[in-house]
Amino acid sequence: MSNTDISKLALQTQSVYQRNARRFASKRPKTLVEQLWLDRFIKLVPKHGSILDLGCGAGDPIGSYFIKQGHRVVGLDASSNMIEMAREINPHGDWRHGDMRHLDLPERFHGIIGWNSFFHLTRDEQRKALPEIARHLHPEGALLLTVGPNEGEVTGCVGDDPIYHASLSPNEYGDILASHGIRIRQFVPEDPDCYGMTILLAQKAVFLEAENSRVEISDSPHLK
Repeated sequence: MSNTDISKLALQTQSVYQRNARRFASKRPKTLVEQLWLDRFIKLVPKHGSILDLGCGAGDPIGSYFIKQGHRVVGLDASSNMIEMAREINPHGDWRHGDMRHLDLPERFHGIIGWNSFFHLTRDEQRKALPEIARHLHPEGALLLTVGPNEGEVTGCVGDDPIYHASLSPNEYGDILASHGIRIRQFVPEDPDCYGMTILLAQKAVFLEAENSRVEISDSPHLK
């Protein structure tokens, strides 16, 4: 696929999920292969804290897991079909139709997650979205994203449709987040214990302070 085709594909993410919503939700594994990361994330979230799930899909199993742990969950997804299913599956969540590229909510959150969703934004969209995500975090708030191991654009599949993915470099993520008072706690490329996903776990400082933003890339999923 050419660079032009990939760029065009980036415009179709919402329609791909809208069209494949029920198929995607039915085939999405309900076993939490990502539970170790979810647990590390919620260790940084206070008891009964608020969590924003960006690109929440049908709200299950990740949103459901947070709710069962006693957290208040706000889920945001650009697919109205996904949000409709989330409301059917788990009425205890606060499911909202919206676009993370234009994030402007009245609340601030103790944790924000973009699991297998944030990486559908183009690189420029990610650069614009990260400061707004940071603005929506409380001091000491946690951030968990799946990204790519290096800067670039690739394609995947949802149903029978190709879908766009992109990533910045680890150090660019570190630079952007540090400029908004967020320190990357761990960056694990292609974690073998989590289906080869690349995971970024970060936390907002109490006070904005300048610090080294260079990312230490870990081969191990264990927190330092």
